[in-house]
Amino acid sequence: MTTVTEDSELAGLRDALGLLKDREQVAQRLLESSAKHSFDPDKELDWDAPVEDGKWFWPPELVSLYDTPLWHRMSEEQRMDLARHEAASLASLGIWFEIILMQLLVRHIYDKSVTSAHVRYALTEIADECRHSMMFARMIEKGGAPTYPVTKLNHNLARVLKTVSTTPGSFACTLLGEEILDWMQRLTFPDERVQTIVRGVTRIHVVEEARHVRYAREELRRQMVTAPRWERELTRVSSGEAARVFSIAFVNPQVYTNVGLDRREALAQVKASGHRREVMQSGAKRLTDFLDDIGVLRGAGRRLWKSSGLLA
Repeated sequence: MTTVTEDSELAGLRDALGLLKDREQVAQRLLESSAKHSFDPDKELDWDAPVEDGKWFWPPELVSLYDTPLWHRMSEEQRMDLARHEAASLASLGIWFEIILMQLLVRHIYDKSVTSAHVRYALTEIADECRHSMMFARMIEKGGAPTYPVTKLNHNLARVLKTVSTTPGSFACTLLGEEILDWMQRLTFPDERVQTIVRGVTRIHVVEEARHVRYAREELRRQMVTAPRWERELTRVSSGEAARVFSIAFVNPQVYTNVGLDRREALAQVKASGHRREVMQSGAKRLTDFLDDIGVLRGAGRRLWKSSGLLA
């Protein structure tokens, strides 16, 4: 159970995971890491190299239809084409999330000291996310697939989120958008079956996102200890709703149509796929364990997380 001890003013803040680290010290370490391990994708990656014949744009085991009856009926060429379109869909989703994240970070630091390490790191992360969004856009273009925007409903729901989100809610949604894709990308960048450019993109993203995850986790822990009760309750519900939307938006159904599949049949098989359910829950497990430990997965919020399919 997450609590604030009576002597927290003297002994520091604690939650179920232990003593919270000093906010400025965390930010300073992240700034030092950023100075040593940041990348310029325009210079780091060979965007002029040709697409490699016979290589995937996404590991086949992470493609939504993998090991379904429909997958077994598809030709290898069609499977690889689906992987290419799903990579573009995920990159499109990543850009959408990162644009939301940048706005939430700006809101978070608006009232804070501009000379603090905490604010300096937030600005550093915003710069990272700008580069990531441009990098993902170039990857989509390189693969020759279209962009896959989220539905108008989800696009406008995000407008509401950006306006009304609490600070802990913002960081919970940040982790949702970062950690599942990060898990998939950690499987992608060492996979020699995958296009070199995709491996390069995912390697850069994994290295830099590790800092973003650390920043968000430390701040969410702090917020769940110090925020008023109503804000914690709203965070539980809003993160659960975000998980539900995320799981629906994860792969745009238009990818199935674009590779010549029956969209309705494909969606039904993805929904029934035990492999896909395992992939999504495995990708989310590190996050859901953390959120459970710090008291986010409770009540109605937990039920929403379960309905999303991300929580077993």
